[in-house]
Amino acid sequence: MSGGEDPAGFATLSDLEASARAKVIDPVWAYVQGGAGEERTLRANREAFERTWLRPRVLVDVSSVDAATSFLGTRSSVPFFVAPTAFQGLVHPDAEAATARAAASAGVLAVFSTVTTLSMEAIARAAPEGPRWFQLYLQKDWSLTEDLLHRAERAGYRAVVLTVDAPVLGTRDRQFQRGFALPSDMPVGNLPPLPPVEGRSLAQAVHAALRTDSGATWATMERVRESTKLPLVVKGVLTAEDAARAVELGAKGVVVSNHGGRQLDGAPASLRALPEVVRAVGSKAEVYLDSGIRRGSDILAALALGARGVGIGRPVLWALGCGGEAGVAKLLRLLREELETSMRLAGRRSIGEVDSSLVEADGALP
Repeated sequence: MSGGEDPAGFATLSDLEASARAKVIDPVWAYVQGGAGEERTLRANREAFERTWLRPRVLVDVSSVDAATSFLGTRSSVPFFVAPTAFQGLVHPDAEAATARAAASAGVLAVFSTVTTLSMEAIARAAPEGPRWFQLYLQKDWSLTEDLLHRAERAGYRAVVLTVDAPVLGTRDRQFQRGFALPSDMPVGNLPPLPPVEGRSLAQAVHAALRTDSGATWATMERVRESTKLPLVVKGVLTAEDAARAVELGAKGVVVSNHGGRQLDGAPASLRALPEVVRAVGSKAEVYLDSGIRRGSDILAALALGARGVGIGRPVLWALGCGGEAGVAKLLRLLREELETSMRLAGRRSIGEVDSSLVEADGALP
């Protein structure tokens, strides 16, 4: 490394994606970037933010701003968190350990997937003081699901995030076209070894079919809630009806999410669905959002529309691919700095001052 080279591997949020593209091999890049089908929902996630405008107030004393908040009682330095993404070892050998260390150092909540490269215990050991939640994919064998819940409790995870929008894998055309497949020797940190297959790789569609329960119902969600001492968050909600039902059955939080545009193509942008979910839930549970967040101003817009916090997905993978722990640390720092700058320019001194009067939409939102 030359003396002037940034170990993060990128300079600004604007060049992060391109910098990652130069370092990540093509099939894996298709996995990271791809959506479902024609990728309408993938595009809609960004378009919703691009059609949402901020209404700044001026001549406000913004010499000091406070971006801190809390998620289910856990203090956070910022109103965003690391969203769960699978197999981070595909983009960097340090995998989820690097992400955990960077998030912990920044005081940022990190949510880790069931299908990680490293086990949940190894992730916890990498950053024992960092706040972390466990994302759960339901397993066909209930004993496996129950074991995951109990392991998360023992490893110091503070909540369970149950993903409900993936009973089957979405149609990932881009991944198929670019020849993406999981390496046959890819570690599956939290689950039994993958079954042997011919050749050197296991298609992701086959892997998903082996590891998820497509027969899950609301009764299954209740069973999860009853099987853990941890608070339950339901991820993948896009309608008022489902949000209200999840809270009625004991969810402490819901994540408005379309899985980054990777599941049902034609589902609404998460930002578009956010207001109706917020109205349905009210003060009975916390509402979060993921899918499409790229800048500090995006975070501010989502908060103004009622989200308590937002998850950062693909940009974390980009930053990890660029520079491992240093890359993720820089991403989190730049997002915080840009959020605080956006708050100052909008005339908002704290998260509590961010409300719906801050936003205006030109057709993207109800």
